[in-house]
Amino acid sequence: MKFLMTAALLAMPIAATAQTAPAPAPAPAAAGKLTIDSSIETIAANPKGKAILDATFPGMLAHESYAMFKGMSLKQVQPYANGRITDEQVAKVSAELAKLN
Repeated sequence: MKFLMTAALLAMPIAATAQTAPAPAPAPAAAGKLTIDSSIETIAANPKGKAILDATFPGMLAHESYAMFKGMSLKQVQPYANGRITDEQVAKVSAELAKLN
């Protein structure tokens, strides 16, 4: 009986582990076309995209809240930026990104 309980307990973690296999890693985001709808993090992962963001929004990538908004697009962040992301800047970034593709 003791052997059966031990065997059952040892089998439980193995079964649980087998059910929680990690999801396959997504393809690198920087490899696709960059658009104004791309996340800020995706744009920044491309060296030319990062240069566009740095030129248009100096300090954005070093902002203390970057971790909170990096998964959002510029258009999504714009309402929370208190006027620091203008429609003109978004249009400029959009035009520059289009040149990369």
